[in-house]
Amino acid sequence: MHRVVALCLDGLVAFDLTAPAQAFGLAAQPSGEPLYRFSTCSIDGAEVRTTSGFGVSPAAGLGALRRADTVVVPGYAALLEPPPQPALAALRAASRRGARVLSVCTGAFALAHAGLLDGRRAATHWGWAGELARRFPAVEVDAAALYVDAGEVMTSAGLSAGIDLCLHVIRKDFGVAAGERVARHMVAAPHREGGQAQFAARPAAASAGSLEPTRSWAAERLEQPLDVAAMSRHAGVSPRTFARRFRAEMGTTPLQWLLSQRVLEARRLLEDSDLPVETVAWRSGFGTAASLREHFRRATATTPTAYRNSFRPADA
Repeated sequence: MHRVVALCLDGLVAFDLTAPAQAFGLAAQPSGEPLYRFSTCSIDGAEVRTTSGFGVSPAAGLGALRRADTVVVPGYAALLEPPPQPALAALRAASRRGARVLSVCTGAFALAHAGLLDGRRAATHWGWAGELARRFPAVEVDAAALYVDAGEVMTSAGLSAGIDLCLHVIRKDFGVAAGERVARHMVAAPHREGGQAQFAARPAAASAGSLEPTRSWAAERLEQPLDVAAMSRHAGVSPRTFARRFRAEMGTTPLQWLLSQRVLEARRLLEDSDLPVETVAWRSGFGTAASLREHFRRATATTPTAYRNSFRPADA
């Protein structure tokens, strides 16, 4: 059982705690067997105040971090001052022994105060990204990203981006199907790329209508040689207008979105079928096994075969 412990600091942002609690608490095998055990802690196990006006009574003190496989630090109010030294020391100790540490929203400040973000790329709420960069010049702050996976240290932007990061972690630990089961229960988007913009200003040109019908059309035809020209023809606009409106709606380019959809489809096929890698490559739109391996490794840091060995259910 993978143990997830959330460190609750005073001035806790309640949503930043409850979103991971819900996501990890819902993650289960198809048989219903839980995949994670989620719990909370604070300094001395004391009750902490929240920005919503009520208190939270964590289940344990900082000693719980010594047994955590993943440590979650939700956002908190007093982010400009370092958290108490015992909390910082516990975070450093957890990271040194190999625990994965992730933050939601302004929880990134606690990780930065602990020195865990030095030399790493990191995300936080866009409204606080500039302050994080000014106060911690050793941190490469990405003010636009929904979340950043830097290996054993992960950070996310505010509120709903914390859900995106948790779903990303569940997919990474237990495969696409496990993440999609949680997303379906939470009525959340099953997959948003970490590099997708936190928000996109919608220009007047985009008010003519959503491009969602074209995205759905393309997602059903991934094996075909799709490009911006083909998608813009379906949308009934010029390629330039399509590309501009697509970025305004999705915060990414059409081709980057298409690549992420093809990688996601390849992951599904590797988990749910025994199709040869060559067939998976064709059905997901990569054409050749070599192209699939190249893009798959870039997106997942592993090979299609290794991914299948790790995530395909024994009874598939």
